[in-house]
Amino acid sequence: MKEIVKSNKLANVFYDIRGPVLQAAKRMEEEGHRILKLNIGNPKPFGLDAPEEIIQDVIYNLPDSEGYADSRGLFSARKAIMQYAQQKNIANVGIEDIIIGNGVSELIVMCMQGLINNGDEVLVPAPDYPLWTGAVSLAGGRAVHYICDEGSDWYPDLDDMRRKITDKTRALVLINPNNPTGAVYPPEILKGMLEIAREHQLVVFSDEIYDKILFDGAQHISTASLADDLLIITFNGLSKNYRLAGFRAGWMIISGAKHLAKDYLEGLDMLANMRLCANVPAMHAIQTALGGYQSIDDLVAPGGRICQQRDIAYEVLNSIDGVSCVKPKGALYCFPKMDTQKFNIANDERMVLDLLEQQKILIVHGTAFNWPYPDHFRVVFLPRPEDLTAAMERMQQFFAGYRQL
Repeated sequence: MKEIVKSNKLANVFYDIRGPVLQAAKRMEEEGHRILKLNIGNPKPFGLDAPEEIIQDVIYNLPDSEGYADSRGLFSARKAIMQYAQQKNIANVGIEDIIIGNGVSELIVMCMQGLINNGDEVLVPAPDYPLWTGAVSLAGGRAVHYICDEGSDWYPDLDDMRRKITDKTRALVLINPNNPTGAVYPPEILKGMLEIAREHQLVVFSDEIYDKILFDGAQHISTASLADDLLIITFNGLSKNYRLAGFRAGWMIISGAKHLAKDYLEGLDMLANMRLCANVPAMHAIQTALGGYQSIDDLVAPGGRICQQRDIAYEVLNSIDGVSCVKPKGALYCFPKMDTQKFNIANDERMVLDLLEQQKILIVHGTAFNWPYPDHFRVVFLPRPEDLTAAMERMQQFFAGYRQL
């Protein structure tokens, strides 16, 4: 028999957050090493539990969760999301404008499959959350990366965005608050991006999964609240704000120029129907989560646990000779820059593997986020303050003597 090979559609699809470095970490764990995983924004393993009332509501509703739900999601959950859209000043959103998915990841793939033809282009930030680039590639399109400027608090470079638009560009992706940089975009940046989308008739995909994880008085503005003449799809969910990553409960809100997108929206309906429905027990968490006490506010406030951890990571990283970091205003990550000449770094994945082998700390290299240079890495600041402090000190030790061979 001849060898069975993967589809050509996967040729340009990468997700190195769970790639070769993670496989090396797993091998080390099998050998008995204890690995501190700062590679993925998964709150629960670090003792950041979901609110108890959400768990209780899911348990209470389990007997009624055995059958399929509406392909768009439970009415009660979509009603709560609709009301949340109203709170975020997103106009004219009805129950039928909301689709719930098995996490935002499923919905991103669904949106790309429904929109992209072979050869179409989508503007995606660099650095990005790599699922966006992978989803565009899987749909047969090409992700064109516009630069976010580290020297300007990691805000998107609007001129670079304009230069990269062609007659094949179909859509614009923005991630706000941003993963991996922690940037939170001000209204003038969002309006500038929307104006570019308006000039070139682009669909706007706004990933807002971290919209409640904000520091230092930063305010989140939903992209869709600033325009109703463009088709804007807003993504959010329970994974981060409510520490429920394993529930895989995410949603998308369709707003704006829906009258110009009837055919596309019918396609999204078809794709939603094909997967029958999202996880029903998890959908019972949404109404309580959005309507209940927002415990995330305590965690990100000055003195709150996540805010303390952000401060520890930021301060220690900036104290390392040859490493610098823009202070995150949101999300769960730092995205520090390395002096590649000082450390002789030509391969950032090699640096991450060296750190793993020497200090038993797992992080992700910057090029995994489609950053074009091997001079960054991403650190998750979820461990408890004492554990994070110890990890940062080990990272200090590593860089003190590191030079890539």
